[in-house]
Amino acid sequence: MGIINVSPDSFSGDGITNPEVAVAQAHYFVSQGADILDIGGESTRPGSVPVSIDEEIRRVVPVIERLASEIPVPLSIDTYKSEVAQRALEAGATMINDQWGLKKDSHLAELAAERGIPIILMSNQRDKGGYDAGIQRDIAYYDDLMIEVTSSLKNSLELAMKLGVPRESIIVDPGIGFGKTWRQELELIRRLDELQGLGRPILIGPSRKSFIGMVLDLPADERLEGTAAAIAIGIAEGADMVRVHDVQQMVRVCRVSDAIVRWS
Repeated sequence: MGIINVSPDSFSGDGITNPEVAVAQAHYFVSQGADILDIGGESTRPGSVPVSIDEEIRRVVPVIERLASEIPVPLSIDTYKSEVAQRALEAGATMINDQWGLKKDSHLAELAAERGIPIILMSNQRDKGGYDAGIQRDIAYYDDLMIEVTSSLKNSLELAMKLGVPRESIIVDPGIGFGKTWRQELELIRRLDELQGLGRPILIGPSRKSFIGMVLDLPADERLEGTAAAIAIGIAEGADMVRVHDVQQMVRVCRVSDAIVRWS
């Protein structure tokens, strides 16, 4: 899954404000091997200021409209607002990526059910106080990380199905970078196989995240190798999908990791 950030304040420094540039990046990612494109109009950077529904629609809809007629791969809308998702689906998106796992807006599940499309549900702990003014603290807010994440995802999964989404249309994401400490994020990748009990495909998004910066003491634009390591180990522990900024390099990492772990 290639990331298209149509916002000026992305944590990774790859935010785009020009729709033409976003479309060109999407074409480039597809040429490099992206299977899905994830388009988002609001930064998920800790401490970022939320944008209005109208502004988010203004950012993503023109890009999705163009890509729907030009790109052969599925388009995902990265939003937790049903109004934005509705407009994005009308423009041509065919998947919803909800970073709040229906905690903020359960109508997203109803949209997915009505349209018969997949939905990604993330475990997000930012509402538990893991961040202070956008700075990640080395403090745990729960005793066992995987119990918290598994419970959160199970609740989201059950709610989605209650609202009509078929189980087979749901993908789960443990939420690397969303309310965990950096040491917990290392633990999350190490224990990722424990989420296989949910019986759904697992997506991870470690690309350029702050835990890599903490380990290597490097800024976001120098975390390529750290991202590769996290993805390779994530795949070994059960990840089925990866959401990345550096498509060509991570496609290669995925192919070799799959060859080692999954070929029989």
